[in-house]
Amino acid sequence: MKTLNKIIPFLFVLLLVSCEDVFEEDISDDTIEVVSPKDNTTIESNVVNFQWNEIDGAKKYRLQVLDINQTIVVDSLVAKTSLNIPLLTGSYQWKVRGENFAYESKYSGISNFSMVTTDDLSNQQVVLTSPDNNVYKNSADVTIKWQKLAAATSYYVEVINTTTSESVYKAESTTETSVTLNSTNLTKDANYQWKVRGINSTSQTAQFSSRNFFIDTVVPGVPVNSLPAVNAIITNNVSTTFTWVSPTDTGTIQSPLLYTIEFSNTSTFTTILFPTNNASTSYQRIFTTLGDYYWRIKTTDAAGNVSAYSVPFKFTVI
Repeated sequence: MKTLNKIIPFLFVLLLVSCEDVFEEDISDDTIEVVSPKDNTTIESNVVNFQWNEIDGAKKYRLQVLDINQTIVVDSLVAKTSLNIPLLTGSYQWKVRGENFAYESKYSGISNFSMVTTDDLSNQQVVLTSPDNNVYKNSADVTIKWQKLAAATSYYVEVINTTTSESVYKAESTTETSVTLNSTNLTKDANYQWKVRGINSTSQTAQFSSRNFFIDTVVPGVPVNSLPAVNAIITNNVSTTFTWVSPTDTGTIQSPLLYTIEFSNTSTFTTILFPTNNASTSYQRIFTTLGDYYWRIKTTDAAGNVSAYSVPFKFTVI
């Protein structure tokens, strides 16, 4: 009977997967029509706006860009039917296909295009490199960087505390391609937006390129073990749920939390057994070895702040 109970859930999952496969539309004979850039297009910019028509049954689209040596320089899977990609001066080819859980369409016909350098910045964009968009930091030491724009002679850079709408840094004509910020600029935990525009004597990029980052210096509160209670008895080979309470985040920026649950057979945790990271405040585990164990939790937020460990709880597996 125990074996049958194990098989039934497996068959149920297998049935769900098979059903998803069956109900996916077969798009293997379909071909996507590209919108732009068309074949033999010359683009006077450093950024390409790829567009294509939707096909019924496709959940996502795979876009590939190849250089003159037929090396794949872009291989992106997206849910939308357009994508902006920065590219260097040169000649390229591109193609796109639709995909779903079970099928792939044919690739579109190959379209050739070339990127050329121009002094007109109005159709160009500054390409930001770091930090990544919406990253969390626990320090005010942040260096923002972007790629050199060939036709630009200077850059307009601004950093804004979007929580207070305060401009905390501005350089209207810098020739550098990076700016180092510190506690002089980033005085508060907040959401910050940084933006850059390229400029020359006759033109400027039509839009600012922008990204956001978060400063969060507040250490998460210490989690509190809940269940199993202290000195609980656990049956071996039976799944046990461990739960804990996470204190309310009191910071201005409340970074996503990740919990590390650790087990040991000593109260000092000299040896850590199967540490696991968990996004929720519960965790399940099956113990197959009899004996006494201890468990504890610590919290790490997305900014890298780490709490102290919770008070360990002892339990016994019989």
